[in-house]
Amino acid sequence: MTIEEIIEKATVVLAEEFEIDEAEITPEASLKETLGLDSLDLVDIVVLIEQHFGVTLKGPDFVGVVTFKDFYELLNSKING
Repeated sequence: MTIEEIIEKATVVLAEEFEIDEAEITPEASLKETLGLDSLDLVDIVVLIEQHFGVTLKGPDFVGVVTFKDFYELLNSKING
């Protein structure tokens, strides 16, 4: 899966789950602020990613993830190793 495919799929999944416009999800935007995340929502993201991408994320994986770009790079590294 290419990084472009990851970005496209993750954007659609996150926009649907958190009921926001896909246009609000930009690489530079804050993941937590844009999605209005609390600690329980991170569990939802972990489950969503596992369902849609087949990879498991853990709490420590999110260290350093601030923007959507960071999140996409994390997914890319997990998917494409």
